[in-house]
Amino acid sequence: MSKSHSPLCVAALYCFTPFEDCAALRAPLAALCDDLGIRGTLLLAHEGINGTIAGTDAAIDEVLAHIRTLPGCGELDVKFSTAETMPFHRMKVRIKREIVTMGEAAIDPRASVGTYVAPEDWNALISDPDTIVIDTRNDYEVTAGTFIGAIDPQTKTFREFPQWFRAERERLLGTGTPPKVAMFCTGGIRCEKSTAFLKAEGIDDVYHLKGGILKYLETVPAEDSLWQGECFVFDQRVAVGHGLAPGTYELCHGCRRPVSAEDRASPLFETGVCCPACHEERTDEQRIRYRERQKQETLAHARGEAHIGAKEKHDGDGPA
Repeated sequence: MSKSHSPLCVAALYCFTPFEDCAALRAPLAALCDDLGIRGTLLLAHEGINGTIAGTDAAIDEVLAHIRTLPGCGELDVKFSTAETMPFHRMKVRIKREIVTMGEAAIDPRASVGTYVAPEDWNALISDPDTIVIDTRNDYEVTAGTFIGAIDPQTKTFREFPQWFRAERERLLGTGTPPKVAMFCTGGIRCEKSTAFLKAEGIDDVYHLKGGILKYLETVPAEDSLWQGECFVFDQRVAVGHGLAPGTYELCHGCRRPVSAEDRASPLFETGVCCPACHEERTDEQRIRYRERQKQETLAHARGEAHIGAKEKHDGDGPA
């Protein structure tokens, strides 16, 4: 797909492919990103690559061309969006055990996955009364938005999904003819594993939204959409809406959860410190530390300097 001429291009990408030596791939990839002024996060594991990066169109094109030369990455899955300002603080290229952490070593999306459903066909599938729809994202993501009628597993990390499904399987599928199972996530990568997991559990009629929520919001007009709310993304944009337009959520720098306008009006919200969701999770000592961090960030901003805030705490299952 073509990219717009907005100041910055954001590329969410992934590819499941066997990498024998991740360390050998990491150094040249990190050096190239640094040389081109790219920021974001790329994860390398023996099962492939995943991440989101931002930079100029030309710089992104060069990095993607390099990634496509890596073993098995010729058909790299990439989704483009734009940002008016740089949505990441730094560039990180990390080696992980998994490019999206599920914790099920036997699951291999290259061997078996669910049936892909194009965004334009998704509404018909999830409107079918014989289909159950499962949101595979984490609880803090679902608060910003989801599809009408979708089941929220209320997981804190993707690692909890297998245990949740095994515990809820009978309630979800019943004892008669099982329903079709449709699953979705931000950019598609988690559903590669969640559908492979269900297939391994003996569930055959499994589907997932190709390109994830991001592709749906880009493709399906708002007037035809079954999406409610906004889509949480793992960068400083926080959330996007239909047409991938910037959303209305901000990020709580105390817990990294999305914060709505209603949340920001709460007496439990303090910029850079806490929000209604995490106020009781933090100690007085932590709040003092966060206030000092926020003070330094405010002072740096006044001087026209960048200040790196809290490190992200998510488990690597980003928008790709």
